[in-house]
Amino acid sequence: MITAQAEVLVILPETGPLARASNSIKLGISTAYQAMGSKTVLKFVNTDQKSISAVLKQNINKQTQMIIGPLGRTDVEEVIKFSPKIPVLALNEVTLKHPNVVQFSLSKNDDAAALIDTIERDGVNKLYILQQPENIQESKAFFNALSEQFQGQIQIVNSVPVKMVKSEGLLLLGNYAWISQLKKLPVQNLYMQAVAVEDSQPLPKGMKFCDVPSLYISEWNDVLKAYQQSPTTMAYQRLYAFGGDAWQITQSYITQPQMKNLDFKGRTGKIHIENNRIDREPMCFVSTGKGLAIA
Repeated sequence: MITAQAEVLVILPETGPLARASNSIKLGISTAYQAMGSKTVLKFVNTDQKSISAVLKQNINKQTQMIIGPLGRTDVEEVIKFSPKIPVLALNEVTLKHPNVVQFSLSKNDDAAALIDTIERDGVNKLYILQQPENIQESKAFFNALSEQFQGQIQIVNSVPVKMVKSEGLLLLGNYAWISQLKKLPVQNLYMQAVAVEDSQPLPKGMKFCDVPSLYISEWNDVLKAYQQSPTTMAYQRLYAFGGDAWQITQSYITQPQMKNLDFKGRTGKIHIENNRIDREPMCFVSTGKGLAIA
């Protein structure tokens, strides 16, 4: 039975290089917590420059039902090595596993998989990739994830192809300013990474991308409330959504301790949990020239 004294321990850095991201996630957690009328006590602990195992030893008590965090990969590995006896929702993914540590992240693998599904539904089996030269390092993780998963042919190009057939597509990897100055883009089979989207800025007609749905669909008042409390860029708005889904997942675990499977329409995409593994499917959109539609 859940009591008013039950606690969820949230371990995130409030200072240091990950502080801004952590504060955005915390605001997303808090607004979702309020919106869902939760009674469990949230206990926030600053982990910056602290040993995660020491934080856990000092803060876990008989009332602690679950832990949210940490965020950094090395900290997630430390939690796993700690071998916690209560459930943990880690906010990053690492190769190490533990039956009580569920790993949740805004993975580039998930983003790439969603875009590949769209590309393949479009009948594309050859994908041209045009990269912004000064942005190659920033898009490397997404490029690698897509390259590993795409079953068709990939060809790196230095300019927009003059002509493409129906089974060919073009993926642009760069920022909004770079994409907006490209000329003679195709209207069909045109794709980009979601990080190139900018608030209220028009996209080329036919452009498709996959992203966190709560940025484009007003179904989650808690995400809107977080933004109203702290207006910020789309990168941090995604973290509001991430924090909201993290809380919804946590509440499901504490109200259903024996839960093995869960599906819900999340702020960051479709969430599927099976045997403590979380899969996230972002939503894909297409620019109509007048706005966005679901692809």
